[in-house]
Amino acid sequence: MFLDETDMSAESLKDAIRRELPDILRSDPEFRAYILDLARGQFADKAETQDRFYELLGELRREREKRTQEWQEYKEEQRLLREEQNRKWAEEKEEQARKWEENNSKWEENNLRWKEYKEEQARNWEENNRRWLEAKQEQQEYRAETREEFRRVHEEIMAQAKKFDRSIGALGARWGMRSEKAFRDALAGILEESFGVQVINVNEFDDEGEVFGRPDQIELDVIIKNGLLLICELKSSIDKAGMYSFERKARFYERRHGRQANRLIVISPMIDARAEKVARQLGIETFGDSTDVKSL
Repeated sequence: MFLDETDMSAESLKDAIRRELPDILRSDPEFRAYILDLARGQFADKAETQDRFYELLGELRREREKRTQEWQEYKEEQRLLREEQNRKWAEEKEEQARKWEENNSKWEENNLRWKEYKEEQARNWEENNRRWLEAKQEQQEYRAETREEFRRVHEEIMAQAKKFDRSIGALGARWGMRSEKAFRDALAGILEESFGVQVINVNEFDDEGEVFGRPDQIELDVIIKNGLLLICELKSSIDKAGMYSFERKARFYERRHGRQANRLIVISPMIDARAEKVARQLGIETFGDSTDVKSL
């Protein structure tokens, strides 16, 4: 097809080139080579493209090898950390086993000492009984007032023996060999026998946590006699914290029942010296044994 250049404007020429150029490039190899040579500066040839492609592949391979090496180093570091943790854990287990064995040994030693102590007390008790029987036989020859005096002395000895036995019981309760409840019941029984009162064990739930800072069960011993309210704590042992705890429990009972206690009493054969000081500050009476209480 022939074009008349004189009759064409620039725009019509461009349109004609766009329309005819594809057919010309397909049918005229020389013209196609000429056009490619003109455009070579704008586009990379096949060889350059392949070189760049292989270069990118090489960079990707090197990056993958680098990441693989870093991953292997990370796994090795984690393995070493696990081995270190396992070693520390094994050492800790060995240490705990050693301490457990040591505690068992001490516990067995304490049990042995306790057994020996009880056997010694049994021998002393038998010896005291034997002496008492001998004394009783001798006293039969004495006058009536002498027998009465002996009876009084004997009662004092037995009271001291019981008091001593309760002290041993407190020690046993503290070591977990006798229950705290059994020891408390023994002290409560003495109070009831000596003063003709009833020791009421009050067990209430502190919903708002006034005593211990969280909801918990509150246990107290209460004596009501002739309109008087006495709040007691009967324990095998008590320390400074226990004394503060008893005072908070007593105030909780007063608020709950709308009544103020006339006396706060702690009876325990093992009262810590610091607890005694706290008791004096809080107005709490303390006694080493139920028999030490003179009046209620």
